[in-house]
Amino acid sequence: MDIDQIRAYCLAKKEVTEGFPFDETTMVFKVNGKMFALLSLDEFRLNLKCDPEKALELREHYEAVFPAYHQNKTHWNSIFLELMHKDSLLKEWIDDSYRLVVAKMPKKDRERILY
Repeated sequence: MDIDQIRAYCLAKKEVTEGFPFDETTMVFKVNGKMFALLSLDEFRLNLKCDPEKALELREHYEAVFPAYHQNKTHWNSIFLELMHKDSLLKEWIDDSYRLVVAKMPKKDRERILY
């Protein structure tokens, strides 16, 4: 996936917004005000939230996945997109990140977003 495809995929999700709160090269995607993806435009790297056990598993199995740059390495992975060859996996990981963030929201927000 290229940057435009990742952006379109993230923005197609319910209640997602984008912005540049940190600098002009890091696009941040939020659901209901909570970050679920950070896309570095200059390094072509995507940070996604991940279950801690799954985060370790992904790092062991995929050369593109590393502990997250500038984030909690227990809960976030960095994916170097030039090393990523399966769009379907990347979409699955984006979906997981989105769901993990929504799952921590109050019940009324979860129900509004997921249903």
